Amino acid sequence: MYKHNETSPRPPERESEFNRHPDLGYEEKLEEGFIRFLEHGAPHPLIRWHFHEEFELHLITSTFGKVFVGDYIGNFQPGQLVMTGPHLPHNWISTDYPDEGEKVSIRDKVLQFNPEPLHKAAELIPELRQVLPFLERAANGIEFYGISSDVEALMDRIKVSSGLQRMALFTELLAMLSQHQNYRLLSSVQMQSRDNQKRLDQISEIVDYVTENFASPFSMAEVAEKFGMSESRFSRYFRKATGNTFTDFVNRIRINKASQLLLETEQYISTICYNVGFNNVANFNRRFMEVRGMTPSEFRRNGKLRY
Repeated sequence: MYKHNETSPRPPERESEFNRHPDLGYEEKLEEGFIRFLEHGAPHPLIRWHFHEEFELHLITSTFGKVFVGDYIGNFQPGQLVMTGPHLPHNWISTDYPDEGEKVSIRDKVLQFNPEPLHKAAELIPELRQVLPFLERAANGIEFYGISSDVEALMDRIKVSSGLQRMALFTELLAMLSQHQNYRLLSSVQMQSRDNQKRLDQISEIVDYVTENFASPFSMAEVAEKFGMSESRFSRYFRKATGNTFTDFVNRIRINKASQLLLETEQYISTICYNVGFNNVANFNRRFMEVRGMTPSEFRRNGKLRY
């Protein structure tokens, strides 16, 4: 499978009206309505560490890679369905593409909506109040299982609708999501990023650097120096921006890659250990147990576990 480097130095942008141009996959801005549809391929300038003021329902339709939601780090594949809340930082970085050298035309289907109209409407319409606890959960990021096909069908209908019909379809979608019980919360903390543009640019570059070089030996001191900070300042800065210590962040990236190799290859566990950047098997086993709650060999035996 083709490995594509999507961790380019292109800086991220906070998603505001000025950069939501139709050329990037956003639909033309409507004079009325608060539901925005977006779809884009990969590579794409919208693929970056960012946040925005809206709720976002995000469906992956193609490619495999790594997902970052708040302090959560995991893997994604086609069919992953995630809801993120306002100001919750997130990013999906594709690392495996289906065809060598070929750009994916549609990787993401996305709905964004502002929370304020829903909260105001719920004050007057009792039936809407049942969705409020669901919206509160989205502050952590929610991953849904088993309904991606049904949700995609509704998203496609919303894409080509407008006015009252669009609102009716959106309400149907909210009911489906809020009543669905097969889900998990992603971020362990309700991160509410309000960083300025300069800080977003810098943390995005750091995350991209670690994602690209996780298999190489490096220390926090070396990365801090690379980005012009003292080790102590870098440590505080990284923890505040991502919700993880730098060491935990790197270990999670490495364990996620190891999990993939354990399920998809027959490599020896010791080989995987060194291939993902750990320098001894004992430390690898210990960190794997911390993240997965089981040993690498147990994880491999139970290949049906989601990771």
